[in-house]
Amino acid sequence: MSQPDDSLEREDPGPIPEAGLLGKWIDKAGLIFAAGIVVSMLVLINEVVLRYVFNAPTIWAHETTIFLCGAAFVFGGLYCTARDRHIRVVLIYDSLSPSIRRAFDFVISVICALASAVFAWAAWLMVQRAAFRPDGSFRLERSGSAWDPVYPGLIKVFLLCVLTIMAIQFLVLAFNYARGRK
Repeated sequence: MSQPDDSLEREDPGPIPEAGLLGKWIDKAGLIFAAGIVVSMLVLINEVVLRYVFNAPTIWAHETTIFLCGAAFVFGGLYCTARDRHIRVVLIYDSLSPSIRRAFDFVISVICALASAVFAWAAWLMVQRAAFRPDGSFRLERSGSAWDPVYPGLIKVFLLCVLTIMAIQFLVLAFNYARGRK
């Protein structure tokens, strides 16, 4: 009876060792966004009951649910980065030796860090319009609905933060792959 390859599947995947301390923080923060999805489900159940049982719908449920799920979706990319659970074409990658695979991991991490930094720059350009008035004063973009929350501005600022952290996480990964550190 052979032992399963530990590198392919771990019982509790968690962040990969190369993700470092930042990866551990990202992994723990994932619980907050998982809870956000549960809260959005509860908000929707509440809305269905209020609307169809009591004929008293809310004006905030739809936008709140979209915001919570959107934030979880945005964070999901960072979470997958720390856990090395992103989509990968493994046809060639899996046939490589561990040392060449580590070199590929380094190059891929550097490219992803650069791409994340470029996307963070694009997000900053978006945040400039969504969070600052032309005179430079701070005011988050609002939804324009009857409730008019600041969710559109918040999600854009959050996207900028996540992309910046993602670029840093990829640099940490590249550094640890280059050192051969686990």
